[in-house]
Formats: sequence, C-alpha cells, structure tokens
Amino acid sequence: MIKPIGRDGFRVWDAPLRLFHWLLVAAVAVAFLSSEGDSPIANWHMVAGWTAAVLIAFRLVWGLVGGEHARFGSFLRPSRIPGHLRRLLAGEPERSIGHNPLGGIAVVALLAMVGAVLWTGIRTNGGIVDEDIHEVLAYGLLGLIGLHVAAVAVMSLVTGENLASAMVTGRKRRSLHPGAPDAHAPEPAAMLFGGAIVVAAFFGILQFDRDAFNPHLRGEVTKGSGAEHMSAEHREAGYEE
Repeated sequence: MIKPIGRDGFRVWDAPLRLFHWLLVAAVAVAFLSSEGDSPIANWHMVAGWTAAVLIAFRLVWGLVGGEHARFGSFLRPSRIPGHLRRLLAGEPERSIGHNPLGGIAVVALLAMVGAVLWTGIRTNGGIVDEDIHEVLAYGLLGLIGLHVAAVAVMSLVTGENLASAMVTGRKRRSLHPGAPDAHAPEPAAMLFGGAIVVAAFFGILQFDRDAFNPHLRGEVTKGSGAEHMSAEHREAGYEE
C-alpha cells in the first residue's frame, strides 16, 4: 500500500529538475493535441516543439551540474541492470533513491526520442525530411511515454512508493530508505548556469525562427502531420525555416 509522505520525507529531486519534467510533459501534450491541421490550437504546434527544445538543452546541462540525483552519473549505470531485473523477476524489487537502473535508461531514451522528433519536425517544416518520418517518430515517442508511465505505476505498486508524487514534491519516505540523507542541492553557480542555458537557447532559436514562440504569427498547419509551413509573406521576407 502506498502511504503519504507527510513528515517522513527526505529531499531527492531538486526544484529545477521537477519544473523541467512537468513543463516537458505539458509541451509534449500540447504538441500532440495541436498536431492536426483542424485543431483549435494548431498554431501552438511549433511553439510547443521549440519550448521542448529549450527544455532539452537545459536537461542536458543539468545532467552534468544539477542536484545529486539529477546528474547522469548518478543513474546511468548499465552494469546494475541485470541485478535489478533479477530482483524484480524474483518478486524482490529494490527501492532506489533516485532513478533505478532501468529508469535511468528510460530517461536517456525519452530525451533522445524527443530530440529526434524535434529535429525531424524542423526539417519537415523546411521540406527536407518526409512528413511520415516525423509522424512515425512522434508515435514512437507516444508509445515510449506510455511504457514509462506504466513502469512508474507498476514500480510504485510493488515498492510502495508514489514515484509520481515524488516528482511533484521532490521528496520520498525516509522509512522506506533508512539512513538516507537529503540529496545534495545544486550549487548556486549551477543554478545560474542552467538559467543562462535556457536564455541562450531561447534567443538562439529566435535567430533561427523569429516567430518560434508566437503562436499568432505561425503559418498554416499541414493536416495529418502537424508540420507547419510559413506563409508566403514570411518566405518572401527570408524567414523560411
């Protein structure tokens, strides 16, 4: 049975990581909901994609300088996967303070898939990549997200930890991890660096597409793929993506 954390909690996930996680969830959701040409929010499709690009840039940097359990080095340990699987299949699942070995691989796979969808979306918009490739990768991402959500639900049930809640509050129950200390928080310099990366990514994208974050100035959206084509006025002005 999953119990509430209450006062029994200790710090695991830092605030910037949690903010990244839920903003990426929102960006991907908006991208899918706006992918059809007749969607009432169709002009938000590319905005959501560019927002996800900024978030991915931040996460790659935060994986190097962020809080203790946000760093790639804390959870990317493939050598631990066989033992993790053996215990799981034996009905003795381990509780991990941060990401478990399979969860760490899932993080990288999701980041890579989001990146691939973003890249093909940009190239499709420019007529360089076939729309079908972008669409197939987008549905592949949706399937991977479904698998991730299912895995989180299963692990929450078998370990008695509410993993989704932990990504909201940043805390886990100390009684399930005896002796576990609060995670090391990110350094102030890391916070400044992470913020600088977000700003740099934002303005870098605007150099490539001046209307990247303005849904009201997006061109018409192609039905079916969600790929946008800029208006004739923009193409004539030299802003073709």
